[in-house]
Amino acid sequence: MKQCSSLLTGVVAAGLLAMVPAVAQNQSSANRLTGSDTNFATRAAQGGMAEVQLGKLAAERAASRDVKSFGERMVTDHTKANDELKSVAAKKGLTLPTSVDAKDQATYDRLSRLNGAAFDRAYIRDMVADHRKDVNEFKNEASNGADPDMKAFAGKTLPVLQEHLQLAENTESKIKNGK
Repeated sequence: MKQCSSLLTGVVAAGLLAMVPAVAQNQSSANRLTGSDTNFATRAAQGGMAEVQLGKLAAERAASRDVKSFGERMVTDHTKANDELKSVAAKKGLTLPTSVDAKDQATYDRLSRLNGAAFDRAYIRDMVADHRKDVNEFKNEASNGADPDMKAFAGKTLPVLQEHLQLAENTESKIKNGK
């Protein structure tokens, strides 16, 4: 009987050990992002880094107090969003880019050659266009993303981006009207 009990314990233990890789595999695949979620996260990371970089530039180069303030807000809000995105990505095993893409670098290079009112007009025009694009991308991810954590990140960040767009449009209007 003791031999039968040991045999039964061994069979149960072997069965449990055999299940461990399957459980690990299911957890791993549950954390894996789809291609569209991965693309969204990558674009959001690069865009967020660009917003911080350009916001710092605006704080230094802008003539308008409104543009300087907007730039400072971009640094604060996008740094926070970038950190949240990094946390979600880490849980999913996704390595995000650590630098801006070529398009955003070209924008930075172009704007870094400007100062004062010329900088203000060019920067805020770019911010309006960029935030219109961002709002659409975040709306799409919040509605259609496959991963619940990435959808939640997009949904939480979307109102902030909508507020940024409104601020950028208002600031652009002030600049055009010479206020």
